[in-house]
Order: sequence, then C-alpha cells, then structure tokens
Amino acid sequence: MISPGNNKYEVVLDNKYYLREIVEDITLEESLDEIAYRATVKMAITPDFPGIAPGQEARVSGIRFGETHMMPLLHPGVVWECNSETQGQKHLTATIYDKTIYIAKSEDEYLLPAGQTATQRLKQYAADWGITLSQIADTGVPLAKAVYRARPIWNMIMADLKETAKKGGEMYRARMTPSGLDLVKLGDNQTIWVLEMNQNIQSLGQNRTLEGSITQVKVMGNASEDARSPVLALVKGETEKYGTLQKVLADEKITNADQAKTEGERFLSGIQETFTVQGIDINTIRAGDKMQLNGGEVLVMSVRHKLGDPGEMTMELTWPDYIRRRCYA
Repeated sequence: MISPGNNKYEVVLDNKYYLREIVEDITLEESLDEIAYRATVKMAITPDFPGIAPGQEARVSGIRFGETHMMPLLHPGVVWECNSETQGQKHLTATIYDKTIYIAKSEDEYLLPAGQTATQRLKQYAADWGITLSQIADTGVPLAKAVYRARPIWNMIMADLKETAKKGGEMYRARMTPSGLDLVKLGDNQTIWVLEMNQNIQSLGQNRTLEGSITQVKVMGNASEDARSPVLALVKGETEKYGTLQKVLADEKITNADQAKTEGERFLSGIQETFTVQGIDINTIRAGDKMQLNGGEVLVMSVRHKLGDPGEMTMELTWPDYIRRRCYA
C-alpha cells in the first residue's frame, strides 16, 4: 500500500481533484505489443470522494527517479474503466490510459501517394484529427503508395513504421506526452541503465525457445485468381541445426527474386531469447528504451512499474533484432 504521509505519487482527476489520500496502489504498464501507457489505480472510497466515471480526464504524477520535483508520468490520460467492490468499505479500481488510446479506437480511410515518409504521414493524420505533435523524429525512408480502408489510425501509423523498418530504416514508436504526441526512435533514450545483479536488479530470468523461430522462408509472388502463386525465393537458415520451421511470405510489393531473397532473410531466426528483470523501480523507464545487460545492448519489450517508495519494477528485455522481427515485420 502507498503511504499517503510519505507519498511521492499523485492521481489527479479532472485537473482539480487530488486523490493522494485515498490511493492504495498504482501500477503503470507499457508494452511494444500494446498502444497506450496504462495505469491501474486502486482506491479506498471515502464519503467526500468526488466520483469517477469513464471519460474523465486523469493523470498520474510522481517524483521521477533521481529527481526531486513532482512531474507527470502518465498525462494526458483518460479514465477508461471503473470497477468497484464493497465489503465494509468500498474499494474502486480505475484503469487509466494515455490519450494514444483514442487513435487506437478511431477509424478512418486514406489514400496515400508514394514517396512520403512515415513522419510526413503522421503529420497528416495529426492535422486531420487535431492531434498535437511534439518531438517528431524524421524517419527519412520514402514509402510505397498505400490504400488504408476503414482501419484504426494507430494501425496506419504502425503500417508506415513497419514499412520504414523493412526498407532498412530505424524502428520508431509513437508516445503521448504532456506536450503532445512524440515519435521516438527505439533505443534513443538519453539515460542507458547498466543492469547488474545485486546492484540495481534483484532477479534475472532467461527464457530460450524455438517457439516463434523461423529457419526457412518461402516467398511467394503474385498470381491470377485461378493460378498457383509462383515461388520467388526459398531462403534457408539454420535448418540443419534446428530443423525446418517454415514461414510463407506473400507480399504484393515483392516483385522479383532479389527483393524476395532480401525480404526472406529478414525473417530468419534461431533460438528466441528474452530476459525478465525484477528490481527496485526506476519509474522513468519506458517500453522501447535501451538497456545494457551482461555487456550487450537490449531493448525493453514491456515494463511494469508498481509505484511506491521505493517501488518495484518488472521488465521483459530482448535483442533489437528480435524486436524488429516480432513487432516490425
């Protein structure tokens, strides 16, 4: 339980109700597989509680690791769901998302010309939807023509970012901040933490598996409606070592054998390796941040901050190549 008398965290509702004294627990969670930063806030309801409902604005603020002043951690946010239970005293759990959630739930339609970058397209989506932009990285890679029919805005953004990565560009992620939507390059965080046992982490788990591994890729070409698709390339990896784990790749943008070979090689992978780290909370770490672990550079796939003093943190880490295959293929 968070102790109100020594609490370096605050939940603010509608920019006027400060709920610090009734907050029992706050958890912040983020994953590269998900869209918005999520807070789960548990509260003990008192007679003077102002009430809470989905749609209300909310933010989670706190004293950031290594600093002394209260700053927003999740903001701007919106209350998305509320659940309550009464056993003597009433307790309520609120789920709060940052406002990236709106571009995940809102659909539109776009016809986008060839030659635009993901950055230019993001600026177009933002202008059409009234999204305030803040620090937007220049992705720099011209994209092919795109026709997006009735799909969420977030899916369009991710399709553009995936194509950027496929064409040799960097990996990027959109993040909501108090000053607007940012587009950041993965691993571009200024502070890179060196994770060491018995120093700043308490436990380190390692998982290695062939689940999700690909040792052979068959790249198919385009075919007429009644014909079998031609095979443009059969790309082999470590089939002798791990056996044949084949992926069939069909992409209308691949038109020749050279393209097919290059694209197929991107999907080849051997053992999938991830690390689970637990330790004292560093509340500024976000999904996509770069860390150093055992002398190598890894990326944060997911992070869970159980806020408190000092708080607890659980992270799933892996190699950048794995992120590229899993999230940007």
